[in-house]
Amino acid sequence: MKTSIWRFLLVLIGLTSTLVSFTGRFVLWPLAQPEVADEPTHIRDVIYGHKFGTALTMDVLKPAKPNGIGVIFTLSGGWHSDISMIEKRRKHFHYFTDRGQTVFLVIHSSAPKFQVSEVLQDIHRAVRFIRFHAAEYSVNPNRLGISGMSSGGHLSLCLGTGVGRPRLPDTTQKSSAATLDSVDLVSSRVQAVACFFPPADLANFGNPGRLFVECDTVRRYWPQFGVDGKSRAEKLRLMASLSPFMAIASDTAPTLILHGTVDPIVPLEQSERFIDKLKKTGVPAQLIVHQGGGHGWDETWESDLDVLAGWFEKYLR
Repeated sequence: MKTSIWRFLLVLIGLTSTLVSFTGRFVLWPLAQPEVADEPTHIRDVIYGHKFGTALTMDVLKPAKPNGIGVIFTLSGGWHSDISMIEKRRKHFHYFTDRGQTVFLVIHSSAPKFQVSEVLQDIHRAVRFIRFHAAEYSVNPNRLGISGMSSGGHLSLCLGTGVGRPRLPDTTQKSSAATLDSVDLVSSRVQAVACFFPPADLANFGNPGRLFVECDTVRRYWPQFGVDGKSRAEKLRLMASLSPFMAIASDTAPTLILHGTVDPIVPLEQSERFIDKLKKTGVPAQLIVHQGGGHGWDETWESDLDVLAGWFEKYLR
């Protein structure tokens, strides 16, 4: 046995020496080079809309071999969004592009200058833009998924349930048609959702009847909703109108949520009740609970992203 091993090593050394002497270079992989996924094409600063003279932009990561799936990431924290979030997180998206999924990194207008209800319309606009331009990015307009963390997760659930979804305009009315562009004529519906620790029921946040804008642990986010001076009844109506939990229906997109057990900002019960209601409604749904996980975690971050990519692959066939 030892003799065979030594013979193999001598042959390998001889082969390497021959390659070096023949080419003048050392060949690391003389027989075959291991496969490495091609880098995706990074398209920067795509303008998907305008708001008060300011451009709304997204970046696109287009894989070398797109499979038709488009995944929209709402880059949002506390309903604030800026371009620095792209560079901070861009390295993680290879889990999606390696599978052939085209990634759209969406920046939205930010609270408190713009309220959450206005921010939500940016995401609807982004999905409409992507669907309208689907062929340019090699995606199927009926195979769009959405993801995000925290407030980005909330916005994702809103898209999955149709909260704030604009009605398709009546193009027979000249007054309406004159103010529209072609993007406004397509749907903002998504076909799958996978997100992290999202606020899902702002009218019952942590406890029955407790409004998000009455919960001290999230006090710093109250201004994002523009509730100063409003009565409690008005606050309740606003929180209910922005709660994906309230909008769950049989046509809600299949949804995956990941949430930690000790999240100090968004209670785990938000995701537990949301997923439970989806299942009772007959919508494919799954909750992955991270024991000891807070409002974010590092231990399984990489594998979690692969789970998200797998969810989109399963439900965006």
